[in-house]
Amino acid sequence: MANITISIDEALLKAGRKYAEKHQTSINSLIRKLLEETVESQSKAWLQECFDLMDRSKGNSRGKRWKREALYDV
Repeated sequence: MANITISIDEALLKAGRKYAEKHQTSINSLIRKLLEETVESQSKAWLQECFDLMDRSKGNSRGKRWKREALYDV
C-alpha cells in the first residue's frame, strides 16, 4: 500500500482525531474510507447515468437481432 503526505489544518486534524477515537478507528482508516466512498459513488453515478440515458433513448430494434461479428462490419 502506498504512503502519502497531506496537509491539514491543525483544528481539522484535532477534530478528526477526536472523531476517529470516538469511532474506534484511525485517521488513516478514516481518510481511506472517505476516499473510497467518494470515488466509488462517482463511478456508480456514472454507471447509473449511462443506464438512464439508455432508458430514455428512442432506439428500437423492431425485434431485429445481431450477431457479434456483424456489429463490427462498418
